[in-house]
Amino acid sequence: MYFRKTQANVLRNTIGQPAAPIIEPDMLVRISEIEIVPEYLEEYKTILQKESSESVKLEPGVIVIYLIFQKEDPLQIRILEVYADQKAYKSHLQTSHFQHYKTATLKMIKSLKLVDMTALDPNTMPLIFDKIEK
Repeated sequence: MYFRKTQANVLRNTIGQPAAPIIEPDMLVRISEIEIVPEYLEEYKTILQKESSESVKLEPGVIVIYLIFQKEDPLQIRILEVYADQKAYKSHLQTSHFQHYKTATLKMIKSLKLVDMTALDPNTMPLIFDKIEK
């Protein structure tokens, strides 16, 4: 059985143990800014959607891979990626679904910029996921 950290902390509190951090200090939050070559847009989206879905379903350390695009320019894809920690991110890079995505889309990507982010208010993140579950 798998427990979320907030659930585990309720138990830890009950038995007098200190709470575990909800957000690891080495959590990775990234925005990938991607421009797609026009003739590959539909094929790229299909491959990306499969990869992101498998990542979230199969990898416990992948918190979010959220796919979005600019309304006025659908060739401008953005991916919000949140990994539990650096170990989870490094593990993700080795998966077969990510390796397939990386090799299959190489010719489809006109530009790629990876922007690592830092939360202004890391205490809000668990609240976001609590709201989604309700």
